[in-house]
Amino acid sequence: MAVVLDSAAVVAFLDRDDALHGAADTAIRKLIAEHRFYASAVTFAEVLTGARLGHHDEELVRGFFDDLVAEILPVEAATADRASQLRADQKAVLRMPDALILAAADAHPDVELFLTSDADFKSVRGLNCRVRLLRR
Repeated sequence: MAVVLDSAAVVAFLDRDDALHGAADTAIRKLIAEHRFYASAVTFAEVLTGARLGHHDEELVRGFFDDLVAEILPVEAATADRASQLRADQKAVLRMPDALILAAADAHPDVELFLTSDADFKSVRGLNCRVRLLRR
């Protein structure tokens, strides 16, 4: 089975100064022993943008995705359609980038878990995967 990593989980893992670094490090190291990691193309773009803005080391970011992420999930028409429904249903909670990331996780048949630090994702109902929050 697979785990989809949200942008915040990846950033927390990579950034030792992040308040959730310890939780992300523990969760990712534990999960990788038994699961494949996937990430949305949106997550990849968000984290890589952070690197290019100087918030993270780009080589470290690329290494993380190359070494630990088995698949980058594309944003296809079906993903966009599901994201639009999630966004419409949760307008007060989900921004479109978050809806796209969650829709990619929700649509993939191998995904059983979505790892994030964003509590707003827990309020989304009707998903095909569980949402697990990183906590301090």
